[in-house]
Amino acid sequence: MMRETINTAMKDALKARNAARTSTLRMISAAIKDRDIAARGEGKSVGDEDILALLQKMVKQREESAAIYAENARPELEAKERAEIAIIQEFLPKAMDEAEVDAAIKAAIAETGAEGVKDMGKVIGVLKAKYPGQIDFGAASKQVKAALGG
Repeated sequence: MMRETINTAMKDALKARNAARTSTLRMISAAIKDRDIAARGEGKSVGDEDILALLQKMVKQREESAAIYAENARPELEAKERAEIAIIQEFLPKAMDEAEVDAAIKAAIAETGAEGVKDMGKVIGVLKAKYPGQIDFGAASKQVKAALGG
């Protein structure tokens, strides 16, 4: 489904003659095709979860690049990276705010019956299944650990 959404957006960008958007969407499609080829070699297929993870990785890479460009006084390149981030984020689910993440963590702990840090993997697994792309799991794992008394 994400694949179709991205293809439709690319067609619309081509019709609108929006060069920057078209370029970014082509880059996304190329990355998805690369992932397809790699997955085929392993006998797997690429689903929406994989595409979601790929898009998140692309955003992270562009944020790092934009920060480097900002440090080195290259505002035109930083602006280009930020524009690409905005386009890629259109295809990602809305990120949860801190209160929503806290509530999700509490619900996942209650659902799994987690009692200590040894149950942290169960809680993170539930969160990843229910909220893909909506939670920064690097930060959430620290919150889960604190909630479980770690």
